[in-house]
Amino acid sequence: MREAKPYDLDAFIRQQFALEEKDIRSFSPLALAYIGDGIYELVIRTVTVRQGSRQVNKLHRDTSRLVKAQAQSEMMKTLLPLLTEQEADIYRRGRNAKSFSVAKNASVGDYRRATGFEALMGYLYLQGDMERLSELVQAAVAQYVPKEHEGTQTRNLYETPGQEHA
Repeated sequence: MREAKPYDLDAFIRQQFALEEKDIRSFSPLALAYIGDGIYELVIRTVTVRQGSRQVNKLHRDTSRLVKAQAQSEMMKTLLPLLTEQEADIYRRGRNAKSFSVAKNASVGDYRRATGFEALMGYLYLQGDMERLSELVQAAVAQYVPKEHEGTQTRNLYETPGQEHA
């Protein structure tokens, strides 16, 4: 069993619920995307809530801008050059996976790229590499400009201190 790294939520959950470790390579890309969707949304929700108390509908609006398929698809343009060969392979497997569902209000291309994004998030989470997951999320969100006119202030709140706009 791998040793828990700092911030390894998966290892903590496995330990607390007496779950045996499985080889991540045995997981389908859609299984990785399934868990990746949840962990990415948890990260974004955590950041949004910790920025300060607001009405729940405003929290939801700010989170939704960053977790929708179109946003994740756009974020991959920033992330692709930053990925290791193994991470790029996980992304491609997720993007190319045959899914029987499609996101509401998303093109097929956006949905597939978003599935690749989520598979990458799931892979990093199950690897226990929250540092890398956080690094990629910060890079993606810092460069993402929502298409709606209201989203620009949200993007700025996710930047790392000292980070400049591109």
